Amino acid sequence: MSKQRPSQRHSIYSSSGATAKKMHVFGWKNFLAVLLCLVLCAGGGALLIFYNTVNAVNYQAIDDQTDKDVSSSSSSFSSDLEMDINSGELLNDPMILNVMLFGEDNRETGEEHGRSDTMIMLSIDNRHKKLKLTSFMRDLYVTIPGTDAYGNPYGQNKINAAYTYGGPQLAIKTVESNFGINIDRYAVVDFSSFESIIDILGGIDIELTAEEIDYINWQTYKNGQADTRYEIQAEPGVVHLNGRQALWYARNRGDADAGFSGDDFDRTSRQRNLLKTMVGDLKEASLTQIISIMGEIGPMITTNLKKDEITMLVANSLTYLQYDVEEYRVPEDGVWEYGWTDDGQSIVVITDWEKQIYDLAYFVFEDSLVGAAPESASSILQEEYY
Repeated sequence: MSKQRPSQRHSIYSSSGATAKKMHVFGWKNFLAVLLCLVLCAGGGALLIFYNTVNAVNYQAIDDQTDKDVSSSSSSFSSDLEMDINSGELLNDPMILNVMLFGEDNRETGEEHGRSDTMIMLSIDNRHKKLKLTSFMRDLYVTIPGTDAYGNPYGQNKINAAYTYGGPQLAIKTVESNFGINIDRYAVVDFSSFESIIDILGGIDIELTAEEIDYINWQTYKNGQADTRYEIQAEPGVVHLNGRQALWYARNRGDADAGFSGDDFDRTSRQRNLLKTMVGDLKEASLTQIISIMGEIGPMITTNLKKDEITMLVANSLTYLQYDVEEYRVPEDGVWEYGWTDDGQSIVVITDWEKQIYDLAYFVFEDSLVGAAPESASSILQEEYY
């Protein structure tokens, strides 16, 4: 027997801008200092390329967007911060920037939003000098806050349904209301753009098993993307992939009918591994090279990062790329089970919301977090369902 979170759950954490702590407003003095840094380090030509890129990024704001300053590595922030998980407010550290990354399946005709088969929260943690990747399983069964155009509550559904219903804004509100962590910004890349980005980077070298190689070969051949069933003829180990092949690696969750093992847990692991590998490949890049890369991939990204914020992130990119990369998955092991909806869809059901909420918060905020999991969680967050 499975358990689900009732609709009352999302009222525990307020997602309004008033309750979320905010970073300092990005000042023009800081902005001009960053411009000077870019001119000195990268040269005027690279700066021109970069600003053409910033103007080409698809900026799309969302309601209740927190006014954060991404220059959060500033030493002006207190090194002593305590966040109480029982405060009833969204957890937020001014030195940690949480950006939700969405991988969007290409939209079908008539759809306002595509499907988001990838949801990874990137936490740029300047307090602990880490980059953190948190995957949210697409079949995770949660409460989606709000109502549709006819006033009907969205209710319980798979977490990726929130993106289909309301795009990045509703998907972010869903994560915030279920897990109590403030998400500052988002970025969306569709599948075709992902291929192009990998190709712009010159492909990627990633370690593959024999089955993973065979899966990529099978998909590229089956979908008419390769003339031979065995396009990749490398032995298991580190293999160079182009964008098209890397996309099939990232989408690989097995196929029992075709004889391939795996599930969505394996797929999210591969997606995080791909991002970690990309970060590793960029560690040796110069600021000029990063600006050049941004010049090509910028137009492929939709985001609510502002121009000055993108400028600051790029200026600090060489520092961020030296951070250790850690990864996490929601749900974690031991707190979930498979379930079924009334219409026969397989879902991932969290069975211990107390532990999951606390462990996710601790992964993101570490020693800044105080207080135990909400004492009322067992009675408020869970109920039987059939």
